[in-house]
Amino acid sequence: MTTTDLDSVLAIEQASFPHPWRYEHFLHELSSPYSFPFVAVIGGAVSGYVCLMSLFEEAQILDIVVSPQLRGRGIARALLEHAVAIARARQAEIMTLEVRASNRTAIALYERFGFSRTGIRPKYYEGVEDALLMEKSLSTGC
Repeated sequence: MTTTDLDSVLAIEQASFPHPWRYEHFLHELSSPYSFPFVAVIGGAVSGYVCLMSLFEEAQILDIVVSPQLRGRGIARALLEHAVAIARARQAEIMTLEVRASNRTAIALYERFGFSRTGIRPKYYEGVEDALLMEKSLSTGC
């Protein structure tokens, strides 16, 4: 991800979330030495992105999104595979994420990818919806 991608990234973010990240959030990710944001590109256009943070033994997916009209085509899986590869290269031992408890499609993808449910953060999203906490060991598997 570069600053030239941000207009496309913001459009996807705004189409996907009721309270999207702002431009400044993405600028912070681009400038942090512990952040590894990257985009998926199809036909020259940004189709999705992931913001990964990796520090010491832990990596965390902060934001992962695929353009609504391109979902179900394996883009999220490719983004996850790349995030895991980067985290392993940074010698992270565990990867974590938070997902809306109602987002069954994403939860199913994460579980197929080897993430397990580790807890719940009550009313995390907009003070209404719970976040499901998930993690994956990076020492084995995909």
